[in-house]
Amino acid sequence: MTDFKKISTLLLSCALTAAFTPSRAQEAPKPDDPALKIYRAVPTKVNDLVHTKLDVRFDYKKRYLYGKEWVTLKPHFYPTDSLRLDAKGMDLKNISVVKNGKNIPLKFTYEDSLSVAIKLDKVYRNNESYTIYIDYTAKPNELKQKGSAAINDAKGLYFINPDGTEKDKPTQIWTQGETESASAWFLTIDKPSQKTTDEISMTVPAKYVTLSNGRLALQKTNTDGTRTDTWKMELPHSPYLFMMAVGDFKIYKDKWRNKEVNYYLEPKYAPYAKEIFGFTPEVIEFYSKTLGVDYPWNKYSQIVVRDYVSGAMENTTATLHGEYVQATHRELIDAYYNNGRSTIVHELFHQWFGDYVTAESWSNLTVNESFANFSETIWAEHKYGKDVADEHNHDDMLTYLRSADGKTKNLVRFYYADKEDVFDAVTYQKGGRILNMLRNYLGDAAFFKGLNIYLKTNAFKNGEAQQLRLAFEEASGLDLNWYFNQWYYGAGHPALNISYKWDDATKTQTVYLQQTQDGQTFKLPMAIDIYAGGKKERHKVWMNDKADTLTFHVASKPDLVNVDGDKILLAKKTDNKTIDEFSYQYFNAPLYMDRYEAIEAAAANQKEKPNQKIIIAALKDKYYGLRIKAIKALNLTNDDVRNAALPVLTSLAKTDDNTLARAAAIIALGKLKMAGNLTLFKESLNSQSYAVQGAALTGIGLLDPAQALPLAKGFEKDNKGALTTAIFGLYAANGGNDQWPYVYDTFTNATLQNKFNSVRALAEMTGRVEKPEYAQQGIAQLKEFGVKYKMYGADQFVTQQMLDIKAKRTQMNDTASANAADDVIKAMAVAK
Repeated sequence: MTDFKKISTLLLSCALTAAFTPSRAQEAPKPDDPALKIYRAVPTKVNDLVHTKLDVRFDYKKRYLYGKEWVTLKPHFYPTDSLRLDAKGMDLKNISVVKNGKNIPLKFTYEDSLSVAIKLDKVYRNNESYTIYIDYTAKPNELKQKGSAAINDAKGLYFINPDGTEKDKPTQIWTQGETESASAWFLTIDKPSQKTTDEISMTVPAKYVTLSNGRLALQKTNTDGTRTDTWKMELPHSPYLFMMAVGDFKIYKDKWRNKEVNYYLEPKYAPYAKEIFGFTPEVIEFYSKTLGVDYPWNKYSQIVVRDYVSGAMENTTATLHGEYVQATHRELIDAYYNNGRSTIVHELFHQWFGDYVTAESWSNLTVNESFANFSETIWAEHKYGKDVADEHNHDDMLTYLRSADGKTKNLVRFYYADKEDVFDAVTYQKGGRILNMLRNYLGDAAFFKGLNIYLKTNAFKNGEAQQLRLAFEEASGLDLNWYFNQWYYGAGHPALNISYKWDDATKTQTVYLQQTQDGQTFKLPMAIDIYAGGKKERHKVWMNDKADTLTFHVASKPDLVNVDGDKILLAKKTDNKTIDEFSYQYFNAPLYMDRYEAIEAAAANQKEKPNQKIIIAALKDKYYGLRIKAIKALNLTNDDVRNAALPVLTSLAKTDDNTLARAAAIIALGKLKMAGNLTLFKESLNSQSYAVQGAALTGIGLLDPAQALPLAKGFEKDNKGALTTAIFGLYAANGGNDQWPYVYDTFTNATLQNKFNSVRALAEMTGRVEKPEYAQQGIAQLKEFGVKYKMYGADQFVTQQMLDIKAKRTQMNDTASANAADDVIKAMAVAK
């Protein structure tokens, strides 16, 4: 599953808490919640799944699945005469045991429409299997199940535009099994500790394409305009990894070695399939070689669907992506690693960590999701270089440090209020960072040998963190209990204060390390690099106590003492270097984070020459991400900074080979509102990059809105991403009745993230647009937004906006709109 990670980075919580009420966003369970006192044991195995055979067809009008199922099981160890299957919100018509080709009905009790207790026809022992036949109807739209921060719905089976009434939206069916929603569309033991082979036959309108796990074994054309596709999965996997998808998809056929690699896209995106997914075989090869375990399944398909409830899902052999990875050539010009590509590699790594070896319980989700998060960094390093990898790794750490979860939640978590709560920044971002630290500590050879041992030992079975520890210990010969105890079975992270003292008389450099966090003391192995006399000397040290004093004899005063020289620790660091030391670090230390830290330090006080030197130099950094950071950090109100930066910004705006850096430079120039840049902005409108065009249009709008409005009109038929945002912002700030339809339609059809980003601008225009009917359209949209995202505090935000809208509409003598705004204010109050 795409990490909690990509939906903040996927997930909205950052945008929401910035715009709305942080206290309401992602409310954590209270410490006295009784559910937090329940030990979440691995479910007891009474029966084991062996094989699951499904024959299903769909009722698009009713949103039903009509299913026939044959599930083969055997007792795990002890004899049993009973079976319990998970079955959420179904009509159960027949449950029988299959004997000599005949169905013998069994007695069963359907409990709370969640699970069914079945009395078997006899006592079975673990050397004999039995097959149960079930005739059932699944009704997903009538099922009410709680989702999570990472997976916002849990009804298992989704009908998208089934009646074809939504314009420009395809008709699709798809499934989402994680965590335990597979049992909303077929009966099973819906636990990750179960594994089964499967066969799924889908009867669908003949015009549609299907996808499921494994291989397409048979296609049969029926006389009623339907077709039955049979998919067979001949290696065992967990029920939550079962999938189906049905719809009008174009298939681009690729391959890795002799195996199928296919990409399923909506027809209008089919021409870009290779651009979107074409690097997949290269990633499969890299992961296979790195892990020493070849891709273990018969095929790998990726499919993009509408209205997906998360970022992506690693169904075995058939990953399902949300539509945000779908893009045209022009959109892909501005694509960067975090924008879709990291999700693609994240889900692919799950085919080993999560599918081939599966967490035995949600408490141990780290052995699935932390590894998928980790994989994003190693691929970035391999493909794009260490700067990209280090940026990605650091961004993940910041996401974790900013979350409310870090101080109290263990990585391996046996106590939680709901299994969905485990999908968080601890499991994803912290877990990925922990693995990167362990890789640094052990070295690549031992680390990846450990992964190889873990995968081979537990192939097609289940794993947990202790098995991972044993694999790393076998590979390295080192005891790692200390590491797993503090990082996997303990909560929090160090807050590390670093200070320095040089004694010229004794030629002694002292480094003072202090952990200031409450709670446990962390053992921290680290590198300290001392730069002196034109040379770097590395010292490998351990911090074992809350406060440690380290001394080093150096021939001359160091130019730089670089604590955590590999920039790999998971810690909130306060590093008390001087700006001259940070300057030396920027120009001489090798890593992305060395330069990042120096830019951060320099940004604080740009009146000083050393600070200016760093910031101006960073505008030409070799990595575009740091060029952008420097551009955004510039204090252009300072004459010296502005005068030094202007020629560099102009050059970047014209010639930078990265479109995002070019756009950032144009945005910075636009904020200066210098008429001399108008020609540059107009020329930039000819770029193929939406980001560059959007920045240029914004710049023109800041200089001359009257000139910008007709230019924006010319882009209404072809705009995406940053250009759409720029048109929306320009119209919302400066437009009127003529521009309202574009603003309203854009907001109405926006992605979830874009709605959060643009709701304030919609409210501003709603308050001043001339036509009352337009104002009331805006008020209705804002109301819907406030109600739908109340859990994030959107209701409070909408109430604040409505007070302003009401006042403005009253001044305009628009009583109807003012009353409509007042009604929303009252409705929001009642909603609380």
